[in-house]
Amino acid sequence: MRPFLLSAGILLLGSFLVGCPAFSGERVRSSSSSEGTLFVGSDFLSQGVAVGDVSSQSALLWLRTNGPVSVQIEWATISRWEQASKLATVVAPVSRTVSITTTSETDYTLTIPLEGLSPATRYRYRVLVGSADQTTRQLPAGLVARGEFTTLPDEKLFLGDTIYSDDICPSPPNELGADFKATTLQTYRARHRYQRGAEALRQFLETTPVYVVWDDHEVRNNFAGPFEEQMPAGRQALREYWPIASPVDDPHRLYRRVRYGADLELFILDTRQYRSRNADPDGPAKTMLGAAQLAWLLDGLRTSTATWKVIVTSVPLSIPKGGDATVPGNDGWAGGPDGTGFERERRVIVATILSDKLKNVVFLAGDVHLAQVTAYDPDRDGVIDFHEYVTGPLSARHGKLTATDDGLHPTQLYYESGFDNFGLVRVTKDKFAVAVVDEVGNTRFSHAVPARP
Repeated sequence: MRPFLLSAGILLLGSFLVGCPAFSGERVRSSSSSEGTLFVGSDFLSQGVAVGDVSSQSALLWLRTNGPVSVQIEWATISRWEQASKLATVVAPVSRTVSITTTSETDYTLTIPLEGLSPATRYRYRVLVGSADQTTRQLPAGLVARGEFTTLPDEKLFLGDTIYSDDICPSPPNELGADFKATTLQTYRARHRYQRGAEALRQFLETTPVYVVWDDHEVRNNFAGPFEEQMPAGRQALREYWPIASPVDDPHRLYRRVRYGADLELFILDTRQYRSRNADPDGPAKTMLGAAQLAWLLDGLRTSTATWKVIVTSVPLSIPKGGDATVPGNDGWAGGPDGTGFERERRVIVATILSDKLKNVVFLAGDVHLAQVTAYDPDRDGVIDFHEYVTGPLSARHGKLTATDDGLHPTQLYYESGFDNFGLVRVTKDKFAVAVVDEVGNTRFSHAVPARP
């Protein structure tokens, strides 16, 4: 069984307002060490560390320092660390990065590739920090953080709204530091730092690999990328504060594929950066994904040899998401009475699933702050063609239950709001199983789909 977590929203429990964590302001203080340490303690890496976009042979490690320093990463398998510990010797790591200096240009953040890893293996890493002043003798590098992660198959999916940059978090009841709306690169960075102030989140990210994509609140509610002047700043802050792999020749690209052996392939979509205005009438020119991403998705689905083909979309397929006077037009795939929405492009994706007789397709979605499980029979032949699982939030205002759009002929299997939740997915070649888990760990609903041969 291969588990991973599905959620829309940040891993923070007990928040009071949308996206506003109520966390303790206490910090572990720096201390000296007999190992020649320059800095030790979470005070120096106050936003913690994170590992993301893990494959069977590589991973990205993210960190932010509290000023310019020289950083070096060491890593080895758990068995090698433990063997060295038993022998009371200094560990010779499997690999060590060169020293990299953090700078204000990226808000002192780094995303560092760890390569040459083995599949399904637990690794331990160490973050070493030394003086960034190259004009003087380099001080000995000191240990400031350590953590662990496993190469595929385990992971956590964040389906957007990792911050609520466009909402004010007043104090009290929340921690100081987010009583403003972000509109510039510096203020977007500040909101990411504020969210990382939560000890629970930092502890989670130290040991659990993540895959992250954005939705609207990383920039502004219901935004459409090509027409949103704040998007470049919000996108840069997102890239600085989350480990996301992008092609060298397309550094802004967020959509990507993740393959898990023979059983599972994820298609993580970017539903924001390339979309048409929400207020545009639906039709041949209306797009949510953009031409290049849509072609990439359709080709990937057709050629995938994985048993389960999972489409990760930050906005739901059939839950109408109407806009307002500020940003009019439906924000999700489903249309509305005003003729907006993205149903034409949704039909293109569904038509590919049907015409190519693609089996075992699953959609994972978020955004709407409720839990829903839906089975779809768009060709009305009595056979379910695909399922959609919507979960979240982990910590945000709870959404309202609304009628599901019937364009894809859905059967609603579960629909509930009013509680914080996440999805726990377990995948084998024979079954795709999902549990909706609430904030205290109780399973509120579970569902399993047998694989079709």
